[in-house]
Amino acid sequence: MNVNEQFWSATVEELKRGYVEKEQDYLCLLCGQTVEKGIIYPVDALLYDAGRFMRHHIETEHGSVFDHLSRLDKRLTGLSDHQTSLLRLFYQGKNDSEVQAEMGIGSASTIRNHRFALKEKERQAKVFLVMMELLREPDKQTSFSGSSGVKSSKSSKELPDSSAAMEEKEAAVLASKYFPEGTDGPLASFPRKHKHRLFVLRQIAERFDPERFYNEKEVNAILEAIYADHVTLRRYLIDYALLDRKPDGSQYWVNEQERSEEQEVAPMNRKQELKQMYKEVKTEAGVYQIKNTKNEKIFVTSSRNLKTMNGKKFMLQHGSHTNRALQKEWNEFGPEAFEFEVLEVLEKKDVPFFDEADELEKLEDKWLEKLAPYGERGYNQEKKRK
Repeated sequence: MNVNEQFWSATVEELKRGYVEKEQDYLCLLCGQTVEKGIIYPVDALLYDAGRFMRHHIETEHGSVFDHLSRLDKRLTGLSDHQTSLLRLFYQGKNDSEVQAEMGIGSASTIRNHRFALKEKERQAKVFLVMMELLREPDKQTSFSGSSGVKSSKSSKELPDSSAAMEEKEAAVLASKYFPEGTDGPLASFPRKHKHRLFVLRQIAERFDPERFYNEKEVNAILEAIYADHVTLRRYLIDYALLDRKPDGSQYWVNEQERSEEQEVAPMNRKQELKQMYKEVKTEAGVYQIKNTKNEKIFVTSSRNLKTMNGKKFMLQHGSHTNRALQKEWNEFGPEAFEFEVLEVLEKKDVPFFDEADELEKLEDKWLEKLAPYGERGYNQEKKRK
């Protein structure tokens, strides 16, 4: 599942946070950046765990989740530019008089009417969400009606006399629903309900030999024969701890207690693996450019983590980049017309009082002066001199 799909499949709470917690890392829903769990990340003079570092990433790269969402294309938010501007001012805590003065429209009572209209839109959205949830789960109503019919037309003697019998019957129903050709056949659909999903995943896990290791290609081959979206199956098998894997995805195995000695050693070495991974994930700060190969215009910017360039590409694809001129031409020329290039990596000095943010700003200023990406030459706005 790519980042765009992750964004739209996230819960409301996950979207409010701006990230989702996965088995081995945190994924930023706004740009696709991942943060590995179990690693301590240095930020200036502080040390952050993975969760705190992800929140720091959202603060530094996106300002806030609200800011990012308010910059999305109106085709995605369903809001007009006028409504978005109002929401931004409300988010800043401005009262009706301050909003009216800043926007220059009507009077304070006009702003109160706008607040009411937005609250009405919120209520409508809630109703729509509930209707869509019910639409996606039609079996709820069927199940409810069926159980009601059983109680009204059957005596207690006709009901199953044990929970085991009920579970067996339910398993048979689920098997026929999700595996119409038998539990060794293909999966008809991936369930949304947790209980149904667990049943399906357990059936799929049975197809793996608990006495052997698999590489990712072998796992994918088995899962592709079961369901087209094999990536989703693989992820949930890991999330539900039915399969386990090495951090780099090079080996997979059935997650059972009765493992061979070699298999039992792998989880015990997790701390050593994470320490080694920490050495490898130190971020590089630097300056990079986004170049329009059709008209040679460039956008020059910096980042304390050059890996977030992919996140900026995602924002452009999502229509939410903060530079409107760049976003407009990205939409016009298409992503294939643009190239991302690192101009210079910041040399971090191991000396007291080294200010990475200040040095990075100086490095960016150097490249802005050198390339002058303004007007017809680029998308940057000249900085106001102090």
